[in-house]
Parts: sequence; C-alpha cells; structure tokens
Amino acid sequence: MPMMKAAMFVEPGRIELQDKPIPDVGPDDALVRITTTTICGTDVHILKGEYPVASGLTIGHEPVGIVEKLGSNVKGYSEGQRVIAGAICPSFTSYACQDGYPSQDGGCACHGYKPMGGWRFGNSIDGTQAEYVLVPDAQANLAPVPDGLSDEEVLMCPDIMSTGFAGAEAANIRIGDIVAVFAQGPIGLCATAGAKLRGASTIIAIDGVDERLEIARRLGADVTLNFRKVDVVDEILRLTGGRGVDASIEALGLQSTFESALRVLKPGGALSSLGVYSSDLTIPLGAFHAGLGDNRIVTSLCPGGKERMRRLLNVVASGRVDLKPLVTHQYRLDDIEAAYDLFAHQRDGVLKVAIKP
Repeated sequence: MPMMKAAMFVEPGRIELQDKPIPDVGPDDALVRITTTTICGTDVHILKGEYPVASGLTIGHEPVGIVEKLGSNVKGYSEGQRVIAGAICPSFTSYACQDGYPSQDGGCACHGYKPMGGWRFGNSIDGTQAEYVLVPDAQANLAPVPDGLSDEEVLMCPDIMSTGFAGAEAANIRIGDIVAVFAQGPIGLCATAGAKLRGASTIIAIDGVDERLEIARRLGADVTLNFRKVDVVDEILRLTGGRGVDASIEALGLQSTFESALRVLKPGGALSSLGVYSSDLTIPLGAFHAGLGDNRIVTSLCPGGKERMRRLLNVVASGRVDLKPLVTHQYRLDDIEAAYDLFAHQRDGVLKVAIKP
C-alpha cells in the first residue's frame, strides 16, 4: 500500500509526523499532491486540546497543490493542474448550503446537525499538512490557480484571506466608513485589506507589535495604534470626535479585544467577530447600551467552494492585494514539529509559515 508523510494529532500537546496510507479516490473526489500548505491559529488550538479532534487525524486546512488523480464524476479539471481548495469544502447539497451558509454544511437529520460542518480538512477528515490530501466533492471545491501566481501568493486564499474578507463583508462596510480592526495577525491583516477593498475611508489598525502595524499600513490602514502605548478605546473615540466607528472587527478571540471592539462602536454600528474563543464571553452592560444601541454582533466562518476561491484568486491576480509579506518563514514537512513550536510560541516575528512537502 503506497504511504505518505502526514502531521497527525496524537493527543493534546502532541502533533507528530507519521506515515499513513495515501487515500483512495472515490468518484466525487480528487487526490491533490500538496506543494505548499501552512499552519493556522486553529491548528494551535487543536494542538493545545482547546478544540477537540480525533487522535490520528491529519491536521491542516490550507492546500495548494497539483491534481494527482480525479474521481470519475469530476469534470472540467485535469491531472497535473495546479489548484487550491478552500479550508471550507462543503457539499452544496445540505440544508445549510442551500440556505446560503455553506460553511455550516453540518450533516443530516439522521446523524444530527453540527455547526462549522463545512470545515472538514483537519477537523472531520484528514487535512493538508501531508504529502497528499483527498478533496471531497471536488467538482464544487477545486479552483485552478492562474498562470504566473506562485504558491506563496495564493497560500492565504483557502482560509486566512477568505476569513479576513468575510469579517469585512459581514460588517457591511460602506464607502466612507471608519473601521477599527483589533489584532493584526494574519486574519486581522486580511480584514484590514478587506475593509480597504470595501471602501472604508479610515481604517484604524490595533496591535501590540509595531512590525505588524507597519504591514497593516501597507495593506490599507490609515491609523495604527499600539495598545501597549496608548489607551486604544480613548484614542479611537478621540479620533472620531466621540462618535465611534461605523464597524469594528475583532480578530484575536479574547475577552479584552472583544470588549474594546464593542466600546468603540457608534450606536447602530456593527461588531464583526472573527476570533476563535476558548472561554465564555461577557458583554458589558454599558458598552452594549443595555441592549438598546441598535448594534449588531455578527460572527463569520469563511465561505468555501470554487466560486469563493475564484474571486479571491482574481483579487490576487489583479494586484489589488499582495499577501506575500505574510509568509515570513518556510519549513519542510519533515520539520513541521519545529514549525509548530515556532508558530505556537510566536517567535522570530512569525506571521505565516509555508510548509513544503
């Protein structure tokens, strides 16, 4: 039986590179040979045991690769073609998909409905931190990579770019809006870029690392605030003349950033939450205006499917957004445990790590 290397979740605190069989290809599947993948903050939550997955599961959900083999029902693609697939790879047949929420694909009545069910790679099926990945419902989820684009240029499309943009879209940012983006990690940086594309006239980026704030400026931020040096809430209210921002995007997943994002909102503004939270949130009464502020709090899981990926690839190909600076480190798949150690401890200015099988 042909074997491949894969980064497998063993138990909380342990992800190890092991051998496992190359998967068989069903009629609706595609086998993709991974050329580049990466480590996501969600993978670190899995590593720490904060998000449960099965022992022995291959982790990772951001694939760039080459079609190795196609199932008999998959049409319009060819073996040897460069492709990506979204971290969210829905079937487009479920109730959630047909209701307009493909990320919540979620199963069926007989087995129960599960939130985030469209997120399958590295969650409910083997993921992408391996030499090969099996893409389910490939007809709906494979997206060809345009000629001339490198792996690093498109590596953010399957998840980070899609998620950050989804945060800006969910906030319903309009031309001329003032927007605050809390945390300038990879998702927050993409949210900053998405807010710019949506037409925001003033984007306020918040982080505690000056190097990240500099990247935020290159991606469209007009004002950068280091929360270690200023009271961010007071400064944003001063900058807006006490009015508050039209929209705030929370991209870290902490009570403190969530609360600050709510406190700077104008009445009628929207808080778009992208953080993955590992403990309960509380909503402060004053910041919530006792529930009478006409505010919206909305969460997003990045939409999937080939049309979403096509649109994101078009944005990259047009040159409107350059996300290559987010790839700060490169590791071989053989060294993925060292890459996890670097990324989980946020050393050496890491933003995203390119993993090369």
